[in-house]
Amino acid sequence: MDESELIVPLFDTKRRRRYRVLAVSDKVEPRIYGPNLRNIATNIDFILSCGDLPYYYLDYIIGVLDRPLYYVHGNHDRPEHRSDKTVVAEPPGGTNLHLHALNIDGLLIAGFEGSHRYNSNVDYQYTQNQMWLRVLTIMPTLLLNRATYGRGLDILVTHSPPFGIHDGEDRPHIGFRSFLTLMRWFRPRYMIHGHQHVYSSLTQTRTHYAETEIINIYPYQILEFDFSDSL
Repeated sequence: MDESELIVPLFDTKRRRRYRVLAVSDKVEPRIYGPNLRNIATNIDFILSCGDLPYYYLDYIIGVLDRPLYYVHGNHDRPEHRSDKTVVAEPPGGTNLHLHALNIDGLLIAGFEGSHRYNSNVDYQYTQNQMWLRVLTIMPTLLLNRATYGRGLDILVTHSPPFGIHDGEDRPHIGFRSFLTLMRWFRPRYMIHGHQHVYSSLTQTRTHYAETEIINIYPYQILEFDFSDSL
């Protein structure tokens, strides 16, 4: 046997052409939390959660689809007390993206939890400067990605939207300015977020900024990430 055949890469360094993803956020959706989930979310590669969802809901989705979950926390996330007297502080079996930039099957994904600070509760709430510091912590990894793969980031996953795009005027729903800079500097193809509830078909849920398509996925979307034209 040739020695080269014994070398097993730690992860796939090449991005695939297409990914099919179930993205969820902010609301337990009966069409997802029910018997039709397999029919709605067919041929899913993985699940993304943008926060503010009960962990039993995410646990159900993982169990039915048998696909990995990657998530960030929303500002309303709290430990879940279950009937068997256990306390669940994270979605069972999921991978927290907050402050991480991961290579997932060749896809470069980073995430940030929480919302703009609006009260004294310190869980999952940040001032603009606090979020700036958190964005700066992953920039060395994104620079290394750029040197290694020729790109810094493919998908940015957040709970809150960026400042001035899909956000609100009230303090809890103001977006983060640092996300705008991150998109300009590292040019992810997609950014997905929740936090801002959508009650009208007239509400804009997809916006382009620089080279990024920003998508509000409330309460769920089946997303097709297509990178065919950039490979």
